Amino acid sequence: MGQPVVHWEMWSENPQKVSDFYANVFGWQIRRLPEMDYRFVETGGSGGINGGIVTPKKGPWPAKMTLYIDVDDINAYTDKIRSAGGKMLVPKTEVHGVGWLALFSDPDERLLGVWQKKK
Repeated sequence: MGQPVVHWEMWSENPQKVSDFYANVFGWQIRRLPEMDYRFVETGGSGGINGGIVTPKKGPWPAKMTLYIDVDDINAYTDKIRSAGGKMLVPKTEVHGVGWLALFSDPDERLLGVWQKKK
């Protein structure tokens, strides 16, 4: 069995405008988390993937959206990514109380993330 996509993020210079757009068009529920400077997006439905809207602190970023792939050992997967020709762009970073993420680019320079839940 493969590793599923479990989260996405849209990166925006104007997250409130983008949040309002998706809430009005698709009825997504968007909850602002000011302590994280983040907006959590619930897309609804039983098969939907939830995500977030954020303004990155550093740049330039090569994309305005990324997908996060669920892994059981983020360190092992960062090694696999490098071995297969990918580049690590943001090292393993803790999301306090929730888990860890790392961002990478694939051989075509698409930006993606790996995610490991805290157990």
